Amino acid sequence: MRIRGRFIGIAAVVALAAAVPLVLNHAAGASTARGAKSGVDLTDPHKKDIAMQLVSSAENSSLDWKAQYKYIEDIGDGRGYTAGIIGFCSGTGDMLDLVQLYTNRKPGNVLAKYLPALRKVNGTDSHAGLDPTFTRDWVTAAKDPAFQQAQNDERDRVYFNPAVSQAKKDGLRALGQFAYYDAAVMHGPDGLGAIRSNALKKAKPPAQGGDEVKYLNAFLDARVVEMKKEEAHSDTSRVDTEQRVFLRNGNLDLDPPLSWKVYGDPYTIPR
Repeated sequence: MRIRGRFIGIAAVVALAAAVPLVLNHAAGASTARGAKSGVDLTDPHKKDIAMQLVSSAENSSLDWKAQYKYIEDIGDGRGYTAGIIGFCSGTGDMLDLVQLYTNRKPGNVLAKYLPALRKVNGTDSHAGLDPTFTRDWVTAAKDPAFQQAQNDERDRVYFNPAVSQAKKDGLRALGQFAYYDAAVMHGPDGLGAIRSNALKKAKPPAQGGDEVKYLNAFLDARVVEMKKEEAHSDTSRVDTEQRVFLRNGNLDLDPPLSWKVYGDPYTIPR
């Protein structure tokens, strides 16, 4: 079910805490005691895999995000086809960029012939020039490791890397980094920027001397407001029964075990 839009060591932690005073409440402090991996940010391979599973639970009702390279359907949200591990859309340009990258790396691939059509339908929900064979050929391409790598690279370039980088500049730990990334996945980089701007009107992030929990609550409040602007995003459970659960538990480092629900379905990452 898809509903979408668009180690640092202990010494370093102590040094950072001394250099940048943070107002930590009891819940935030609970995160530090959750396990040896506390303090690892979302670029750590294990944490990044957790992030992919969390997104996949909301985007595909599955934790098996690597099974989603082949995913493609029109979910009726006005963005044309939605496909792949991050929901690249034929109507928003990121699918075009993905297929172009794949073609640059592997000319003559099974999707290359659709580039003219993808350029024409960009900005619309049209399937003109894509039907009836595009979905079949997408599934075929998804078996190619080169196409899988292209999906990974475009996900990182457009969504993951910019979102995590901004979150780190704001002084946020792994949970906040994930909150930014998930917002970028659904609303696009510009949408993330707007949500962040609205959150900054209510609270300061740690990098500006603010309390991390208070700021993240403000960010998630702003995210919910943005989600409710579109019917396709109106179910806010990926915030309410996922990210807020981790925040209430004080798990700012997003350390497993993790348990949450999306659209009422329960999920667990044991470790």
